[in-house]
Amino acid sequence: MNKTEQAYAATLEQRRHAGEVAWFKFEGIKLRLADNTFYSPDFAVMLADGQLEMHEVKGYWLDDARAKIKIAADLYPMRFLAIQAKPKKEGGGWAVEEF
Repeated sequence: MNKTEQAYAATLEQRRHAGEVAWFKFEGIKLRLADNTFYSPDFAVMLADGQLEMHEVKGYWLDDARAKIKIAADLYPMRFLAIQAKPKKEGGGWAVEEF
């Protein structure tokens, strides 16, 4: 894990202790998008209500990464979220984009 992913894992752990998240795993799921094309979200997250989400943590986006998460969101019946750290001058925390 890079530093941003480590910080987000700490956030997920806090949410787990608060009872919002039942389980999460770093790079725990590999999704097939096409022949010889796969996508492994940074975090598979199960919420307390049993809903499964895929969280992609990025400092910045490359075009292929954005395309893969969009394709995965179209193919699989799960919620896909892009997570980016907000700068401290903007209050910190996380910006969330849903696909």
